[in-house]
Amino acid sequence: MEAAAENPARKRKRRRRGNGGQQHGGASATIQQREKPASADLAAHSGEEASSSRRNRRKHRGKRGIQGRPLAPGKAVGQPAIVPQPTAARAAGIAPVPGIARANGSAEAQAGDAYRRASQLPARGNRASDNPWPDELYAALDLGTNNCRLLIAQPTRPGQFRVVDAFSRIVRLGEGLAASGRLSDEAMERAIDALRVCAGKLKNREIRRMRLIATEACRQAANGEAFLERVVAETGLELEIIDRETEARLAVSGCSSLVGREARSVVLFDIGGGSSEIAVIRIGENRFSRLANHITHWTSLPVGVVTLSERHGGQHVTPESFEGMVSEVADMLASFSCPEIEIAQSGDFHLIGTSGTVTTLAGVHLDLPRYDRRKVDGIWLSDDEVSAMQAKLLSWDFASRAANPCIGPDRADLVLAGCAILEAIRRRWPSPRMRVADRGLREGLLTDMMADDGVWRRHRNRRGQRAR
Repeated sequence: MEAAAENPARKRKRRRRGNGGQQHGGASATIQQREKPASADLAAHSGEEASSSRRNRRKHRGKRGIQGRPLAPGKAVGQPAIVPQPTAARAAGIAPVPGIARANGSAEAQAGDAYRRASQLPARGNRASDNPWPDELYAALDLGTNNCRLLIAQPTRPGQFRVVDAFSRIVRLGEGLAASGRLSDEAMERAIDALRVCAGKLKNREIRRMRLIATEACRQAANGEAFLERVVAETGLELEIIDRETEARLAVSGCSSLVGREARSVVLFDIGGGSSEIAVIRIGENRFSRLANHITHWTSLPVGVVTLSERHGGQHVTPESFEGMVSEVADMLASFSCPEIEIAQSGDFHLIGTSGTVTTLAGVHLDLPRYDRRKVDGIWLSDDEVSAMQAKLLSWDFASRAANPCIGPDRADLVLAGCAILEAIRRRWPSPRMRVADRGLREGLLTDMMADDGVWRRHRNRRGQRAR
């Protein structure tokens, strides 16, 4: 009789309380498990509280995007996530290099790294509906003389992409190459270890298109081709050796968004481990969508931070030995036939540097406690600021350079060789300002692949169709 007399409203309320944890299955249940410490907490809520919680989840669901939802290994990613620190470096594949000391705060220790945290986001938020290519992933790998780098990215708004995964490791593939003409066994082992990590990342994702390149070390080495055959056998990755002109064009493509709209001439340089590419860009009234089409002159110097530091010594650098490095690079530049750049008014011309040298200078200039790509990429440095930073580094001994969190022991013996190359470029093309680019060949590869596939044109067409 008591059950029959029970208020019907209380009955409904009791039923809702009993079923509240099971009303939503599938993806909603998974979200609830992530957000609540235990399922018992759900059952403890009243029906009104559960309904309010569901409304809040629906309200904020579109804001999760790439904030803090870890990537599921072995699955194609529809809505990528960024692994929060301190696990980002581990998830990005950062690991100690055999035989090379590493520092927790060094630029390279952060490289695989803050890239995802600082990558460009879609213009209209992080919701899956904002991205018309939820499953279209592109990959670019750059095996250089000093580094092995990988980016996996997803196109977003026209001309931009979102980084899904990143990897960077110093391998020093070109170590000893200038003296022997061959890649050493130790260097090849370091590179293959890094490439195995890259192969695992690529295997675990459905990649629409990828391009994997090797640069100066493999170009120069007598056993470069044999090394790449070994890479195929041991990792399954097929790398192509690109020529120097292609390398210069890719560097320009990767940095095109950093060229000021008011600029009419730009000298862009990429100081690598074994070579340095320089492109002279002249922009008229009509600007092409691909900045590389504005290159009028380019050169590739057969010298980089690794080769120059090995010839002149990178640990103990005096003002005299530094000037000797500058003179060697200046002699190479003297044979580069390029007309003088005319500057009509302020803002017409500037330099763009993309390399570990210029990003290191920017980090030291900002006095960062640890390297942060978000603060470095795109920063402007005046001519006086660059000179001051070079003088500061030259005044430090090797231990002081190694202790700096933006240099670290990995780059302590290379950074002054890079500054010498930079100084020779600045003397050839004096400029009141220089823009720093923490980007380069990988970004150029991704931009070119996405443009060739027309993904951004399709996006514009879809937006037009929706508007109609």
